[in-house]
Amino acid sequence: MPNFSSAWVTAQALLMTVGLQVLGAIVMFVVGRWIIGFVTRLAQKALTREHFDPTLSRFLVSATGVTLNVFLVVAILGQFGVQTASFAALLAGAGLAIGAAWSGLLANFAAGIFLIVLRPFKVGDFITAGGVTGTVQEIGLFVTTILTPDNIHTFVGNNKLFSDNVQNFSSTPYRRVDLTAQISSDARPDQAMEAIRQRVAQIPNVLQNPAPEVAILSFTGVGPVLAVRPSCSNDHYWQVYFDTNKAIRDTLGESPFPAPMETYVVKQMSAAAAAGGH
Repeated sequence: MPNFSSAWVTAQALLMTVGLQVLGAIVMFVVGRWIIGFVTRLAQKALTREHFDPTLSRFLVSATGVTLNVFLVVAILGQFGVQTASFAALLAGAGLAIGAAWSGLLANFAAGIFLIVLRPFKVGDFITAGGVTGTVQEIGLFVTTILTPDNIHTFVGNNKLFSDNVQNFSSTPYRRVDLTAQISSDARPDQAMEAIRQRVAQIPNVLQNPAPEVAILSFTGVGPVLAVRPSCSNDHYWQVYFDTNKAIRDTLGESPFPAPMETYVVKQMSAAAAAGGH
């Protein structure tokens, strides 16, 4: 007959050993994650205190966190008896396979390095890149975090940013607002342009140098279309944008500017004239 008593004792010993290993791994994971969070926060505070470049400091803190997490995984595997030397060899071999399969991930990593070195933008800049417009929050190892004007965190792959056109609105001291105003063909363009120019110049945060530009941009069947172009700092762009629209509406809504509308000319011919035409 099978010796169930001996088998049960062996199973208990095995369960006890595995249970202790699992418990040790859980404790190691919890403590390790706390230590990693403490170290990364401490490093971030130290770099901030030393007035280190925000873009580079966040990149270094992110790289430190990833490296420490890899060491934590290796330590947990060692808790289960996996030889770390064998694991390192396995990781190297797996890295080649993963690198071939995830070339995009490696491309994002390489692009992140180039973004840090070449500096087309930095943390805090307002940019348009990769189809996203917003303020750069963080340049990570693989993705860059951008906060859009409607307060949405958007994560864009570094390779997409690096391979795409980048518009950095924060790299210059001011930005131009481009708007248009339709006026009637019965209105005097010079009078309308001067009235709009004076009203726009009074808007808060509109720069006087360069002065606001108002000129005829094009023509439609209704009348001339005016280009209205004040300049302001990047921080006040949307305030100036909306206030300029209101100034255009208020100015053209006043006398002596008629409302722009389509006009048609109807000619009535007598029956004799119509017959003579044939």
